[in-house]
Parts: sequence; C-alpha cells; structure tokens
Amino acid sequence: MPLHMTKIAFGAKSWADLASWYENRSEIALTTRNRPTRHAEMVGGSLYWILNHSLVARSEILSFTETADGRWNINLKPELVRVHQKRKRAHQGWRYLKEDDAPRDLADGEEVGDVLPGKMAAKLERLGLI
Repeated sequence: MPLHMTKIAFGAKSWADLASWYENRSEIALTTRNRPTRHAEMVGGSLYWILNHSLVARSEILSFTETADGRWNINLKPELVRVHQKRKRAHQGWRYLKEDDAPRDLADGEEVGDVLPGKMAAKLERLGLI
C-alpha cells in the first residue's frame, strides 16, 4: 500500500484556480526544502490537495528528484483526479496520509455537488448529524 501526502493548494481560491495549474502541462513539480523521510513509500501514492479545509483532488506521485540548489522536487503526474471531499485542517508544508485515511475518487458521472462543502460538513459533524 503506497503512502500519500497532503498539501494546501496555497494561492488557489477555487477549484478553477487549482485546475488551471494543470492545464496544458506535461510536467508538474513541487519544490520542497527537505525530502520526505518515507519518500520511497510514496512513489505510486498520491499528493492530495487541500482547498477550503477539505481534501478535494489528488495527483499521482511519480518521483522525487534533487535540484541544483539542494532542494527536492516532488514530480507529479499532470492529471488532477477529483475525490470525495474530506475535511482536513490546514497545515504548513506537507503531511503524510495513510491509504485508509485517503478519500476515494469520484466515480464516473458522480457530481462534486453530491458532496458537502468542508465547512458545512464540519458544522454538521460537530452537531452529530454526520
């Protein structure tokens, strides 16, 4: 079972903003100061994007490569896969995400509108309704 990671879609204000990062791109690379300790387990896993306090999409992690200045690129498949929104607190940098905690992909024909927005889901959860 691959290990996944989460990262805030910093700068994206909406789904359209996040999706625009992937448009007409043959490569996606995120730069980080430190290579994850468990990087070998993460190749084949996914990076899950956090938008408005919810996991909303993922991209497969292809590899980790070191840059000339000693930083690390997280190389992603240039495909954004929508997932069932799952509430996730904001954090700095990236965090590990186990397979059991990862949301499932939306099925063909399934609408994002069928899933509650993160803030609304959080309020309903606090009330014990979901």
